[in-house]
Amino acid sequence: MAESDCVRRFLLDDRPIRGQVVRLQASWAALLEHTDYPAPIQVLLGEAAVASVLLAATLKFEGALTLQLQGSGRVALLVAQCTHDFRVRAMAQFDATSSASGFRELVGDGNVTVTIEADDRKSRYQGVVPLVGESLAASLEEYFDRSEQIPTVVRLTASRDVLAGVLVQRLPLAGGLIGSAVGSSQRLDDGSLDDTLLDELWHTTSAAVHALPQDILLSPSMAAVVTAVMAGEDTRLFGEQPIRFECRCAPDRVAALLRGLGESEVRDILAEEGAVTVTCEFCHRPYAFDSIEVERLFASAEMVPGSDTLN
Repeated sequence: MAESDCVRRFLLDDRPIRGQVVRLQASWAALLEHTDYPAPIQVLLGEAAVASVLLAATLKFEGALTLQLQGSGRVALLVAQCTHDFRVRAMAQFDATSSASGFRELVGDGNVTVTIEADDRKSRYQGVVPLVGESLAASLEEYFDRSEQIPTVVRLTASRDVLAGVLVQRLPLAGGLIGSAVGSSQRLDDGSLDDTLLDELWHTTSAAVHALPQDILLSPSMAAVVTAVMAGEDTRLFGEQPIRFECRCAPDRVAALLRGLGESEVRDILAEEGAVTVTCEFCHRPYAFDSIEVERLFASAEMVPGSDTLN
């Protein structure tokens, strides 16, 4: 059965290992609908979108997780954002004159920043790590190692039509949930866990993720991906949680922005251009206002000028 635009969690009942697998198709097409990114930029953007979902799936929160990449290479800024209910969006700013295509050429030196902000804005977390290795996945593994102290392995892939990714973590043994989940087969006579067996299992799992063939990772069966990663292990695969593309831009927000500019300036733009067009910096969707729509915009004397942004 084909699966798309969803994330599925999995875990080992008797071992402290968990993970998420993600596949995007329709939401990826929606994200690209109004864009024309060069192929290397598009691939990196897709990987970042998948990564934002994988990171959000590791959390229990109500808000948004933002993955931001800032570099000195062709890509100056890349932002991918995923909410707790898996609404995703992403954008990139890049040097259009450059032909750089490899990861290090694209990003140069820089940082990856992960920001988690609650909807009520009462809590906010931010972690920053340097860009390392030859992939975004390697930088994310560095983030978990430095910021979370949780051994993590990540694989990301992006094609023109499909995005996919998998993240697996070795959890700390402290705490009732993990302690109770580990079966007696891994406990020594004194009740402690056999670290050697756990280390071997983690080494095997990490190697399987890194060696996972791209065609399997892009497979429409997410169960096949998990089976390939956790071969021979009793793994519990949870149900699908749907993902959708959603940008915050909307006609009423654009209208508020134009009113904030003021009637005189908007009419000057209309006279010069024949229409007033505002393009969302995130999804690149254009919002065009012709002369009739501009008249409607400022028709009501009771409208109070305000300002808004599209990000």
